[in-house]
Amino acid sequence: MTHLEMLIAALILDAVLGEPRWIWSRIPHPVVLMGRMIAWLDRRLHRGEWLILRGALTVLLPAIPVAAIAIGITFIPDYGVLELIGAAILLAHRSLVDHLRAVRKALEDSLEMGRLAVSRIVGRDTDVLDESGVSRAAIESGAENFSDGVIAPAFWFLLFGLPGIALYKLVNTADSMIGHADEHYFLFGRVAARLDDLLNWFPSRLSGAILTVASLRQSAGDVMVSDASLHVSPSAGWPEAATAGALGIALSGPRCYDGEWTDDPWINSRGRRELTARDIKRATRLIWRAWVLVVLVLAGAEAIYYQYVNAPI
Repeated sequence: MTHLEMLIAALILDAVLGEPRWIWSRIPHPVVLMGRMIAWLDRRLHRGEWLILRGALTVLLPAIPVAAIAIGITFIPDYGVLELIGAAILLAHRSLVDHLRAVRKALEDSLEMGRLAVSRIVGRDTDVLDESGVSRAAIESGAENFSDGVIAPAFWFLLFGLPGIALYKLVNTADSMIGHADEHYFLFGRVAARLDDLLNWFPSRLSGAILTVASLRQSAGDVMVSDASLHVSPSAGWPEAATAGALGIALSGPRCYDGEWTDDPWINSRGRRELTARDIKRATRLIWRAWVLVVLVLAGAEAIYYQYVNAPI
């Protein structure tokens, strides 16, 4: 199988099965293992001088076994089956929409339940959120994770196969754990943050474009182009701005972390700011439409390849 064929199958397999609890309750998920390696190195290297170098080693040392295992799997003569399964495990579309659905249903029950559900997928203080805040946090998480949980992994798999997606997930996991701008991780996590920004540079913009096309609304593209740079993250701003424009809502804005409020600007500031669980449902539908668009485009590319490029002479 080609990488394109494997990617199409992996996207569908992930969308159908997601992350079966009966498997990952018995054995650790590969991303969990990556996180454990990073946490172990964080505890041992995050001290003394040369913090930028030590932080770089915290990302680069786990890359050696991750790359070795991924490359080894590609040499197994199984017609690409294990590589396909590995890609499906490292994609996260079904997990993403399941989390959004859980927040929506919890918020429909009560504000407290909504706060609890959204606290599992965002890092901001959730005890201060009202219904709009819970809805906005969930939608922002969904838009960002469509980029770094679906499009970016798919992009790097398409280019470099299982090693590409595995190393991307390692860097993305490291960024989520140590790539923070606070005083504690400012130096130690700098390499993880910069590598993640680099690997997400094109996929984040591609994600915004896909969400724009899937929405069939010019406003999505207009807001994406004008407001993506307002976001504190150079990557998350693109899919979040496209989503804001597509749904006609305002995202980002002031948020509270560890009791401190930020002064982040609004994305699509003229959009509606009073959000409800219904807006989470609308965002989930948009992400599903974007996923379908991706699969259809990839399938079309595969058909064209076999029709014109790989046609017998």
